[in-house]
Parts: sequence; C-alpha cells; structure tokens
Amino acid sequence: MDTATTANRTVAPQEQQVRRPFFSEKAKTVAGSLAFLVFFLVAWQWGPGWIGMPEFILPNLTAVIKEAGVMWTSGNLLQHFGITALEVVFGFLLGALLGIGCGVVLGLSPRTEAMLSPYILALQIAPKVAFAPLFVMWLGYTVYPKIIVAVLIVFFPIMINVLSAVRTVDPDMINLVRTLNASRFQIFRLVEFRSAMPALFSGLRIASTLSVIGVTVGELVGGNKGLGYMLVEGEGQGNTAAVFVAICALTIIGIVAYGAVVWAERRVLHYIPKATTTTV
Repeated sequence: MDTATTANRTVAPQEQQVRRPFFSEKAKTVAGSLAFLVFFLVAWQWGPGWIGMPEFILPNLTAVIKEAGVMWTSGNLLQHFGITALEVVFGFLLGALLGIGCGVVLGLSPRTEAMLSPYILALQIAPKVAFAPLFVMWLGYTVYPKIIVAVLIVFFPIMINVLSAVRTVDPDMINLVRTLNASRFQIFRLVEFRSAMPALFSGLRIASTLSVIGVTVGELVGGNKGLGYMLVEGEGQGNTAAVFVAICALTIIGIVAYGAVVWAERRVLHYIPKATTTTV
C-alpha cells in the first residue's frame, strides 16, 4: 500500500509536467499580435501593387520609409515630432487637471452641477474644429491654440468619469470613516478620491488618445510647425508618402501616451485585483 501511494505521488508531478502547455497564454497573445503586424506590413508593401493602385494614391511601405528618411534628414521631422509631442503632453496634463477638479467639485455638490452642467454640455457639443480658428486669431500661430483645443477635448471624458465615480461612492464607507472622527478632507482623500481612481484612469486612457486628435486639429487649422502642419504641407505638394509619415508619427505619439497612462495606472492601482481592473 505504501509502495503504491509513493508511486502515485511520483507519477502525479510528472503527469502535471506533461500536461503543462508548451506556450503560455501571454506568449500566444504576443505571437498572434506579431503575426497580425507582419501580415499588415506585408499587405501594405505588396498590396497596392497587386490591386494596381498608383503610388501617388497609396504608396507602399518602402516608399513611406524612404520618404521618412528624406524628411528626417532634410525636412526637420524630429523637430516637428517634438513640437507636437510637447503640445500633446501639456494639453493632456492641463485638460486632465481641469477635468479632475471640475469632476470633484460637481460630484461633491449636486447644486453646482445643476447650475453648470448645461454650459459644460454646450461646450462639449460645440465642434472643437470651430474653436480652433478663433484661438489662432486670438493667440496667433503659436503653440497655445493647439494646447487649448487639446484641453477642451481632454476635459470632458475625465470630468464625467470622476463625477460619476464620486457620486457612486459607498455611503457605508463614508459613515465608517466619520465614526472615526475623520475630517471632511480626510473623507475625501481616503474614501471618495480613492474610490474614483479606477474611473479616473479609465478617463485618462481615453483622453491620452484624444489629446493627439486635439493637437492635430489645431495644427491643421492654423499651424506652421508640428506634424499637423506636415500633413497639410504634404497634401499641398501631392506627396502622399509624406502624409503617411506624419500619420505614423502621430500614431506613435498616441501609443506612447496611452502606454504611459497604463504604466501609471498599474503603479498607482497595484492594490486592486486584476480581475476588476481594465484591460489593455
């Protein structure tokens, strides 16, 4: 009997080791993502030629890479990239701070929300493209109109997320903290703001991509620097490859901004179980 039990104990780990998959789920996900990227690049490289698409309409990958090299050496691509990236960062940060502040104030004061919500909603409904020429007329061809457009676009989703999260805080938690003689600021810091953090980062994820859109709109309407300006310049010259280079550069900025928010979320919300956090 002891011999059989010992044999079973020695065989069980071996069976578990054999049943263990060769590739983990994360490795399969990465491999599938890379396979899709390779397929996309291959289709971009040879697809236009297969369907007989002229290069001035849809340039292949090689033509776009060559144009990127030309723009890097002679077209100040890095300078325009840096200007747009800085505008995105400042527009995102200012819009996030404004959205967090307004969301907290409106969430804690229903009367203030009732008074100001119609005007905030009207500002959100108004097309931001229509404001961009006004900002250019008021502030000139500087970075400020682009940053303001980005702030307007970033502000609303963050404000709504924070407001909703503050409103839905568990009242039992607030009453519990009050029984411990906590001040109003301590209640906000320990309960209300902490409860709003997951919703805040969800809004920040959305806002990180919208900030790129806002800056690009501002540069398209009235810019003499930045990737949006390079888009307009490439369109005016009929240089489709340059337009694709600017689009790819804007995409890179958006991906980096989104990745930075995800990294900060994982650092700040490390105490929340993964099952309740949002996925990438």
